[in-house]
Amino acid sequence: MKDGTDGVQLLDVYDLLPFDNPDGGAWKQGFEIRYQGNEWDEQPLEVFLVPHSHNDPGWLKTFDRYYEDQTKHILDNMLIKLSEDSRRKMIWAEISYFSKWWNNINEEKREAVKRLVEAGQLEMVTGGWVMADEANSHYFAMLDQLMEGHQWIQRHLGVKPSTGWAVDPFGHSPSMAYLLKGAGLSHMVIQRVHYAVKKHFAQQRTLEFLWRQSWDSSPHSDITCHMMPFYSYDVPHTCGPNPAVCCQFDFHRLPGGRVFCPWRIPPQPITELNVQERSAGVRQKSRLFRSPVLMVPLGDDFRFVEASEWDAQFTNYQKLFDYFDQHPELHVKARFGTLSDYFSALSRRVATAGSTLPTVRGDFFTYADRDDHYWSGYFTSRPFYKRLDRTLEATLRATEILFSLTLAEMRRFYGGGRLAADFPAREHFGRLTAGRRSLALFQHHDAVTGTARDHVVVDYGNRLFESILNLHVVLQSSAHWLLLLDKSQYHHDQSKPFMQMVDVMSSQDALPQKTPLTLSDQPRSVMVFNPTEQLQTSVVSVLVDSPDVRVIAAETGRPMAAQISAVWAEPSRAAKDSFQVNSCSIRLLSFVYFVYFLSFNFFLFLNVFRMIMETFYFEMQKLRLQSGLVQRLQVQFLWYGTRTGANRDKSGAYLFLPGEEGAQPPLVRVSRGPVFSDITSCFRHFTHTVRLYHLEGHAGRSLEISNKVDIRSEFNRELAMRLVSDVANGNRFYSDLNGFQMQQRRTLAKLPLQANFYPMSTAAFLQDSASRLTLLAAQSQAVAALRPGELELVLDRRLQQDDNRGLGQGVTDNKLTASLFQLLLEDRRGGAKVRRRGLCEGLIDNQLPKFRPFLPLRSSLPCDVHLLNLRTLEDAQVTSGDYSHTDMLLR
Repeated sequence: MKDGTDGVQLLDVYDLLPFDNPDGGAWKQGFEIRYQGNEWDEQPLEVFLVPHSHNDPGWLKTFDRYYEDQTKHILDNMLIKLSEDSRRKMIWAEISYFSKWWNNINEEKREAVKRLVEAGQLEMVTGGWVMADEANSHYFAMLDQLMEGHQWIQRHLGVKPSTGWAVDPFGHSPSMAYLLKGAGLSHMVIQRVHYAVKKHFAQQRTLEFLWRQSWDSSPHSDITCHMMPFYSYDVPHTCGPNPAVCCQFDFHRLPGGRVFCPWRIPPQPITELNVQERSAGVRQKSRLFRSPVLMVPLGDDFRFVEASEWDAQFTNYQKLFDYFDQHPELHVKARFGTLSDYFSALSRRVATAGSTLPTVRGDFFTYADRDDHYWSGYFTSRPFYKRLDRTLEATLRATEILFSLTLAEMRRFYGGGRLAADFPAREHFGRLTAGRRSLALFQHHDAVTGTARDHVVVDYGNRLFESILNLHVVLQSSAHWLLLLDKSQYHHDQSKPFMQMVDVMSSQDALPQKTPLTLSDQPRSVMVFNPTEQLQTSVVSVLVDSPDVRVIAAETGRPMAAQISAVWAEPSRAAKDSFQVNSCSIRLLSFVYFVYFLSFNFFLFLNVFRMIMETFYFEMQKLRLQSGLVQRLQVQFLWYGTRTGANRDKSGAYLFLPGEEGAQPPLVRVSRGPVFSDITSCFRHFTHTVRLYHLEGHAGRSLEISNKVDIRSEFNRELAMRLVSDVANGNRFYSDLNGFQMQQRRTLAKLPLQANFYPMSTAAFLQDSASRLTLLAAQSQAVAALRPGELELVLDRRLQQDDNRGLGQGVTDNKLTASLFQLLLEDRRGGAKVRRRGLCEGLIDNQLPKFRPFLPLRSSLPCDVHLLNLRTLEDAQVTSGDYSHTDMLLR
């Protein structure tokens, strides 16, 4: 670990720590904290007690059920109790709940809320739609939920959040820190960090630090971060190192109530007789920090529901604060505060001392809360919904871009800022907003993580599914207007859409199915939208009812290379009335449509690179690039069992706790041998296909692997895929953080197997001096490199039991899941040349199209510029709805 100009590298911290977990006494995971009593004589201790209530937007109950049972009462009482005394304060994080409550209160109460915000009694922290997960979420969705919350706050309260509050995500990513800094926040609080790392930071007194991006050598990306030192964010684990003592300061647990202290020492009401003795409890925690400014959270999950709790907490603590004020010889000034109050005081004290906070680089994965209990299971739990999350994300982004372009084209075409009279802009914007909020809600740290109760998961799934269907309506309507040459023919009729979507889902828990095209002597058209800013060479697949098909490019009228493939009705039987047509598209931000004729002309395009394969239910042996590089590859499938014994901790939705021997003998090994029969008996729904792709502009070539996995059975097991390759780099590999940046990982023998699994949102790679092998994924999951030259991914998990983290159930609602991967092999040797032969070469002239493709870009944007989104905004000053404002988000 370094603490100088280079700062603290978390990778070095992991190398340094022994992870021996000794008993620390009252603070079990820490150490004994000593103080003399005179440490604050020259610099008085400044204490900010920060009331909070953590409201999960779905977990044991659905979002709506939680709101009705608890959240609306919390906010109702907040408005009353904060208004009674200007010294009282509170923070609130989840805008999804706050906006729902706002919609149900009258204008008088709304004005009262604004007064509390303006007075600094109520602070909106982070300002996201939810407190987002930081392991599985893609940065597009992380940013989108942040924007949705911030725009709501700006529109209704007229303020901007300046501090972040993330006490419950299961590990923390620097991608979130970067997004918060970019959104205008300057400070943040994190909580769920490995207990050994917390102890180390506490010993070094670096719990307050500047979090810097690993790739940034300047302080431009720095954000001030406070790491909470103890086990949890509840009251027993926030006031100091001894939970038995701190629990006595949770006045909601006063004798006679429904909640009590498990240490069997109850709180006492503060009186004149005990106030002096009760006032000595905050000094130990302050010794873990370099400045004499202390932040003490006061709250827990769904706290402050009842008015009596507000009274108990505020009344008793105010007596303590008054006592400190009356006795300046104690050198303690304490009061209720917000995060802004605390960070302002911290900045002032640091500046006065002429010092700076240490710098930290890296991420805080994989999280462990005690013993060898690593939270690497949720990286994969419920993969079906993790994939559905990405489907909605991609659909939303494409719809946002197309809708924004349609409005802009309409105003240009009609002039005067007018839209087509029949175009339902308001209704479509409502569908977009609902889609944004469904995606945002699912970024919650008990949603995309797969750690909610079964019925809550179904509720999330229905929201995602409904949003996808509604966004399809906006896509179809926007494309309809853009493609018409005669705009006067545009007519919106939702019951008779202008086009159909190729992929259709029948329900929230069903795999998408392709809509087959019925061929005749009349041409059929397929519109393809490329929502990227780059020239793309990609394969387009559709189903037809006849193998006799010809593909014509709309804008040129030329035939296009195409291949006819079988559609498998069963793993060993091809369908007789359905065929897959694979063709290629080279477009910019555009549409193109293909015209199908009855014909016997089709072309093969599998000439991109040579593959030497011995196939036995998919076993690759070698992959040869045109540069001459040969790479050996193999894919295996295996499973992990869970720990045995009635009193043993076991895997669950959060935890991955495999048996002591690590990986169990593979139930399924993809190789030649008698174990092939196990696939039929144990993985009846397990199928996979292989497709070759050419990636324009890359030095490598990619191979797509599409797995459909169903592990519905009575066994406790975790299904994994192991990629074995010649490419190796010792104990190091790389995985991505939120699709935003790559993070080096080190496989450490001193850690248990489950600790060496990390989140992989989109990609992981191995490399040596000659080549790099990258695995790209369409959904998030756990990844490890347990041995040199191997990447191992957990595909699905099925656990009968709970892991004692509050969920109260196992994970047994497995769905048939399509896991989509691409392998990209790149030659890293200097001077390697690769000829990039396009898939659509050799086309000939033919008839002209009827429609005109829409081309908003004349050429690709620079390769280091990514169009993240074109997001239509509603003007806050125009009540009738004005959609003339569009945010262009570039990365």
